[in-house]
Amino acid sequence: MSHLLNTSLLGLGAALVLAGCNAPDASAPATPEAALETAPAQAAPEAMPAPALAPEVAAPTLSRSVTVNADAATVWALIGPLCSLGEWHPAVGSCTIDDDGNRTIVTADGSATFVERETTRDDAAHTYSYAIISSPLPIADYVATIAVNETTPGVSTVTWSSHYTALDGQDEAAAAALTGIYEAGFAGISASLAQ
Repeated sequence: MSHLLNTSLLGLGAALVLAGCNAPDASAPATPEAALETAPAQAAPEAMPAPALAPEVAAPTLSRSVTVNADAATVWALIGPLCSLGEWHPAVGSCTIDDDGNRTIVTADGSATFVERETTRDDAAHTYSYAIISSPLPIADYVATIAVNETTPGVSTVTWSSHYTALDGQDEAAAAALTGIYEAGFAGISASLAQ
């Protein structure tokens, strides 16, 4: 993996992952059972086919968490704003939001750019999801969620999870780059909260 993936992408990936994927419940409704009444001279109606089952939603391709000594509201105030990455992720140099609501993240060394779109947000639940539109990472179909849960008073868990497809033959490189991005982001969150 290039120095770019190890350094610049690690920081930028944190911006990408801010944000899981809230998928609807994939369970199919039960098929109603109905008694068929027939008159003596009538044929029974044809049975209706059972509804097709919804496709199963895959588990996150990658998920990492960190525990921090702060309540959820404090953590969310730091990491919840869509372009706050430059304040807590060490690899992010700048973040801007365009008229369409997409954020563009440039690494601190200026060597890589990520364009992402927020897909869901729930500030009350301290979570949002986003999808990558373009990036130098060896991935496709990337969607990530970042969530904050207060586990005990004054202690919270930040979880960064994602679904993606690694480009051909680059599974290990993709996982390593994303893991580095998440871990660098977690270190930045912890450091920011300690100030």
